Amino acid sequence: MALRLVSDFDLRKDVLPWLRSQRAASAAAGARGGGPGVLENNYESLRILNVERNGNIIYTCKDDKGNVFFGLYDCRTRQNEHLYTFEKDLHVVSCSVNSERTLLAASLVHFTKEGRKNELQPGSKCLTLLVEIHPVNNVKVLKAVDSYIWVQFLYPHVESRPLAENHLLLISEEKYTEKFHIQVIKEDGNRVVLKDSGHLPRERVAEDFVWAQWDMSEQRLYYVDLKISRSVLKCIQFSADGKFNLMFEAPLDITLSDSGFKLVNFGCDDLQDQKNLSKHLTLCVFTNHTGTLCVCYSPKFDSWGKITYTVFYFHKGHSKTFTAALGSVDSHVTKDLTFLNLDYYVAVYLPGHFFHLLNIQHPDLICHSLFLTGNNEVVDMLPHSPLQSLSGSLVLDWYSGKLYRAVLNQSYLLQFLWNTQLDCEKMAVLHCVLSCGRDPQFLEAKLIQWISENVSACHSFDLIQEFIIASSYWSIYPETSNMDKLLPYSSVFAWDTEIPGITLVTEEIPLPFMKVHSFKGYWEKLNSNLEYVKYSKPRLLYDNSIVRKEWHSLISEEKTGRRRSMVYMRNIRENAMKVISNLEARNLEPRLTPLFQEEDNHQRLLMGLMVSELKDHLLRHLQGIEKKKTEQMVLDYVSKLLDLICQILETSWRKHHLHPQLLYCRQASAAEFTVFHLMTRILEATRTLFLPLPPGFHTLHTMLGVHCLPLHNLLHYFDNGVLLLTETAVTRLMKDLDNSEKNEKLKFSIIVRLPPLIGQKICRLWDHPMSSNIISRNHVRVLLLNYKKQPRSSMIDKSPGSVEFLPLNYFIEILADIESSNRALLAFEGHDNVDAKFVEEAALKHTTMLLGL
Repeated sequence: MALRLVSDFDLRKDVLPWLRSQRAASAAAGARGGGPGVLENNYESLRILNVERNGNIIYTCKDDKGNVFFGLYDCRTRQNEHLYTFEKDLHVVSCSVNSERTLLAASLVHFTKEGRKNELQPGSKCLTLLVEIHPVNNVKVLKAVDSYIWVQFLYPHVESRPLAENHLLLISEEKYTEKFHIQVIKEDGNRVVLKDSGHLPRERVAEDFVWAQWDMSEQRLYYVDLKISRSVLKCIQFSADGKFNLMFEAPLDITLSDSGFKLVNFGCDDLQDQKNLSKHLTLCVFTNHTGTLCVCYSPKFDSWGKITYTVFYFHKGHSKTFTAALGSVDSHVTKDLTFLNLDYYVAVYLPGHFFHLLNIQHPDLICHSLFLTGNNEVVDMLPHSPLQSLSGSLVLDWYSGKLYRAVLNQSYLLQFLWNTQLDCEKMAVLHCVLSCGRDPQFLEAKLIQWISENVSACHSFDLIQEFIIASSYWSIYPETSNMDKLLPYSSVFAWDTEIPGITLVTEEIPLPFMKVHSFKGYWEKLNSNLEYVKYSKPRLLYDNSIVRKEWHSLISEEKTGRRRSMVYMRNIRENAMKVISNLEARNLEPRLTPLFQEEDNHQRLLMGLMVSELKDHLLRHLQGIEKKKTEQMVLDYVSKLLDLICQILETSWRKHHLHPQLLYCRQASAAEFTVFHLMTRILEATRTLFLPLPPGFHTLHTMLGVHCLPLHNLLHYFDNGVLLLTETAVTRLMKDLDNSEKNEKLKFSIIVRLPPLIGQKICRLWDHPMSSNIISRNHVRVLLLNYKKQPRSSMIDKSPGSVEFLPLNYFIEILADIESSNRALLAFEGHDNVDAKFVEEAALKHTTMLLGL
């Protein structure tokens, strides 16, 4: 199952045994009220009422007399505590306890004559009470009205000291919210009582709303205010001292006028008829620490053949309306659509029909979200009872009395990668695993194993590119939340392939209007996201095209002999050295692949340039980050790119048991062909994005190519730039290969393709008439380059053993004269081991070969 619900709390396991022990203790002591006298057949009255910000769970049940018992489960100590008992048969609408557990607020209603509790009859009352419970003392009636009231204490973000003032929210069915200021004092030691119970100041927080949601973790109240022609979402932020601010207003293109009154996350909502959930809309707000603001909306079902839901990505400035097919037109929807907050993702779930994992951090492309439908087991993995999404990926099942922590099932997702055939699902799961992984190194190793064996399995995108870019991105993303605007998250920027079972429509939406001018924490990040949407056109994502242009310019200058300033080049080389040092510090285990064993100046140049350009890019756009930290992030990012390439190659090398030194005396094995193919795909992936490769990669790739490819294919790879003739690779080939007819053809084909300077150097390593001929020709060319004809004697001085061939004798004498006057130049040019005698011998050997003598 892609989503796993880990139980944090279960009423039946964590509370029921304690209640039974309390009942047994009370019965044994004969105490009349020392504990709840719960009957065995009345345990179904046990239910959760609220989950407070600190994670404590408030629950209620009734004893055999119908008295209402309130208990609290401490999530830290895993202990239960009796809070209070109302000795009346009442139904609890809502309950909350302050952070010090000295005050309890509750709203309760009487049963009607018909035994129903979902409607208030004329004349009946909903009592909202405030109780002193440390110890149990006075009870104050806050309200007695004919409409339902929900209560919620505000929780400070710092709980280091008791607060002299508590703040209580009252939310009325009459569409208003009030905040009570409650001061407490200590009497007789630790006894806590109300300071002025006769007068509790209160103020109106919001009114005329039809929908509201409470964020217990961040202490925020979201509500929808109905204007004349549209719905407006508003948010109020409460601070530790009880003050509050209206943070933003955002227009919502949805219809709520005929949907009735609905609250989200204000305790157990059992007042609504759960059998008719599918007849009502679903609306909820999700945020996370990176400044995202999502509103998920599902209207009333109007078709059994499909279902529509909309997600407003306010932090991106657009909305997406999804329409999911439910199979046949006879498909009957009996459950409500559930939205679950999973930090970087939002899960949309309709039991028995589909499961949609929406990427809210990067929602632009549908392929970055996972949609599963049909007969896949994942669409039936969650409980079919209504689920409520709380902060911090908590999920509450009111009916079973269980609190879960929702986590993505990494092992299932990895297995899913091996089995799925759709490119869109591979893309989505790859990003999901990387973004939500709790053990990045382990997950990367598993993904690399999959990539190595399925490198050609994707047709819509390059698998190696996507993995390298995404994994490098997530490796430094936690350093700063603004990184998603500055570094590429994916190698794919457009997706036109249809996703089976779902369609979408994307629309631009008005951005929230911020009502305050000073931001901290989440609000600062949200405002930054909104400013980016407003003003950053075009996008600020880093692009290596600048590096490409500069790198080609430097290589061209190197060939023509021109040089940049010494300071500039030294800075580039130092950047490359820092990257390699950073990379080596990350990996203490020895590598089996023979990389990093040569200078590879071109790749070091590319590394250094990328570090320089990326550092300038981040320093230009990152605000409030120290320069030293930014420089380290850049080194980590480029090091990660190289390390991933090394890991992919190392994994394949070890799997196929290849030896660091290739043996040319035997035919290439299937394993060597596989690794060569993988290296070719790595080269294609990095070349398109213009990313650096580990020094030594081209040498190793060429050595494998020589071993695996027939000569005509090999030369084709050389001529098209797939294989590069590095000096290290050619030197090894000249030394390792014998002078068989096949190898002679190979060596000559390589030498004629080398740049002149490297070719001269390599020819000296090959003891063969052909190399001697090439060396001689180059030597003569240098000698005669500036030769001026001088008058000479007609008599030729023949040395002992010289050949009776006057043109050759005359030519060699001229060369010898030039050599005698240019010895310093020849030594500088590397001709110290070549002279006229060497040229004469080479010429004779070559002539002999041509004549077949």
